[in-house]
Amino acid sequence: MRLVYSYYVLDIVHRGHLLMMRNANAIAGEDGKLIVGILTDEAVMEKKPKPILSFEERMDLASAIKYVDVVVPQETYSPMPNIMRIKPDVLMESTSHDEAEIEKEREYMESINGEVIVMPYFPTQSSTHIKEEIGRKLHEKQGK
Repeated sequence: MRLVYSYYVLDIVHRGHLLMMRNANAIAGEDGKLIVGILTDEAVMEKKPKPILSFEERMDLASAIKYVDVVVPQETYSPMPNIMRIKPDVLMESTSHDEAEIEKEREYMESINGEVIVMPYFPTQSSTHIKEEIGRKLHEKQGK
């Protein structure tokens, strides 16, 4: 059984999340499992503002997505503690993440005969972009 680990804030679920999860699920294969880590509020706030949705809501949303087999909390922004505990065959990463961090993950994954697959990041498919767009539209509406 092939285990694939992928992680998200999942504050606003969008197509980019679904594409990543669908790809990760396909990489796991029919007999594999996609394990999704959802960052706790504290983990998110290591690099970003606190999410709008509660951690519990974000965990529930991830659990409801058909591509996901298992949802686990991720208590640091880095997936390292979870991948060291879970020891997946594949870690899914994004080009939006720090290359030095990805290299550390790659070294660890290779040490357990695993691999890191880096997927492209689409800036227009991000919760941050969606929040900014909502704010811009509200500001425009208030200005009229």
